[in-house]
Amino acid sequence: MKEFKVTYFFDEEHYIRRFIHVESQKKAEELIQSERDGFISFTDSRGIYHELHTGKVRVTQISEYHRVDKTKK
Repeated sequence: MKEFKVTYFFDEEHYIRRFIHVESQKKAEELIQSERDGFISFTDSRGIYHELHTGKVRVTQISEYHRVDKTKK
């Protein structure tokens, strides 16, 4: 599984970010497209629960994320 960062932008200053785990960029795009114009819910890495109507988003970005383990130095 790969990790992808999905960022939902409402305007130039306001956004919500979530991370998803799927097999490929294509699968990530398919998931985001299937959620279009509907409500989604998720808990972010800080433990904050979000409910988001994807129809209110102006821009959605998907990029593969390469997490760095900061505990190994």
